Amino acid sequence: MSTALASERITFDDFLKIDIRVGTIVEVAPFPEARKPAFKLVIDFGGDIGRRKSSAQITQNHGPEDLVGRQVLAVVNFPPRQIGPFMSEVLTLGVPDAAGNVMLIGPDRAVPNGGRLY
Repeated sequence: MSTALASERITFDDFLKIDIRVGTIVEVAPFPEARKPAFKLVIDFGGDIGRRKSSAQITQNHGPEDLVGRQVLAVVNFPPRQIGPFMSEVLTLGVPDAAGNVMLIGPDRAVPNGGRLY
């Protein structure tokens, strides 16, 4: 169980500024240049968002064979971020397991790509 303190309070309008969408991982590649073990992901959000790239430090709990076809949640309206030689376009979301390693979050059942979290 995490003992981290809750973050500073924000308003509901602040929350609405964060665009969290569901997408399906369509490509996974190793990212040996990353400082911490990571994968390069291509996630299909469908519609106007389309396919976006993400660097994700998820190698402890997720293997490439389990990731393709999996739906995940990601923030799609942060500015792109340079991670070594890779430009990450979205922030793929997860929560820590008991050891502090990332577990991806996503819907329990298949939903249309591009759906917004609310």
